[in-house]
Amino acid sequence: MQDGFPWPQTPPIAAGETRSYDYAPIAGTHWMHSHQGLQEQRLMTAPLIVHSAEDMRTDRQEVVLMLHDVSFRTPEELLAGLTKRNGSQNAMPMSGMDNAMNMGSGSMGTMNMGSGMAMDLNDIEYDAFLANDRTLDDPEVVRSEPGGRVKLRLINGASATQFWIDLGARSGTVVAVDGHPVREAPATRLPLAIAQRLDVLIDLPGNGAYPIFAQVEGKRSRTGIILAAAGARVSRLPAETTENAPPVDLSLESRLEAVTPLAPRAPDVTHRVVLAGAMAPYVWSMNGEYWPNVTPLTIASGQRVAIEMQNQTMMPHPMHLHGHTFQVVAINGARLAGAVRDTVLVPPMSSVTIAFDADNPGRWPFHCHNLYHMVTGMMTEVRYPGIV
Repeated sequence: MQDGFPWPQTPPIAAGETRSYDYAPIAGTHWMHSHQGLQEQRLMTAPLIVHSAEDMRTDRQEVVLMLHDVSFRTPEELLAGLTKRNGSQNAMPMSGMDNAMNMGSGSMGTMNMGSGMAMDLNDIEYDAFLANDRTLDDPEVVRSEPGGRVKLRLINGASATQFWIDLGARSGTVVAVDGHPVREAPATRLPLAIAQRLDVLIDLPGNGAYPIFAQVEGKRSRTGIILAAAGARVSRLPAETTENAPPVDLSLESRLEAVTPLAPRAPDVTHRVVLAGAMAPYVWSMNGEYWPNVTPLTIASGQRVAIEMQNQTMMPHPMHLHGHTFQVVAINGARLAGAVRDTVLVPPMSSVTIAFDADNPGRWPFHCHNLYHMVTGMMTEVRYPGIV
């Protein structure tokens, strides 16, 4: 296993150290980031694009758009603000990744779910949102040919923020999620949860300039880039819209179909995982346990494994499994032959079921990809023989 996660077998890369990794790459839009302490919030992230033979033959301009959330406060200050403000600074079960962490000032918004319950959004009030390391005050302008054909590779590398991607007047076609092909799904507005990726084909008419916006769920704030033909005039774009974006949801997820789904087979084992926690006290759990004091989800090599995630909180949780890809096979109990991916959003008071084949033995983290939910407990381990 060369996952880089700080288990005893794979300690973090020490300062000044060089380490080489040997693996068979999987074509698609991927990304890499630190799992040491809170380094991800310090933008210790990068795209990892692996081209297929078809990519090399296709006559499309590739554009990578990576999103981040940024604060002028340190990650430690941010976490301390969440835990102290919400009354959990003494009781918080800290992550084994960095037991010394304590974190700072944050701000959370709420949005009514339509049933009288208020959904919590945006744990932290960030100072800026970046698209390829820039704001809309000085956005990246990607020049294209007139009538250009673009493959947009979208990556949400934010630590605690989910976005709606707005293609404006252009209609795009989703062709892959998390690096894995899906049957073509047309859309102009796309939900993108933390850690998820989308490959979108866009055809640009004429000689104009076409912004690609990413708006924060529950807020008016947005960032983005501009696709523009050579010589096209680019106008300044406001960093806020007139209306708050809705919560990121499963409207796209429910439409996606994998090009190469799992072979039909009943699960050999089903694990039910309850996601729990609240903003006060600020702690988040899986099956009532807090990392690192958890009971691993044990499976066996060769099994078809299903995990049914039941979110009993008022916050969404983008759930990510290391070392595997899975297929989304049910949303709120309704079966579907959904996308093959590695991160899926579980909205408040909802359930999502995933399935995968146990073909990569080891000790694998399974966690919420909201960094602050993870470090305050929302992580467990999938374990099966192969590595002691």
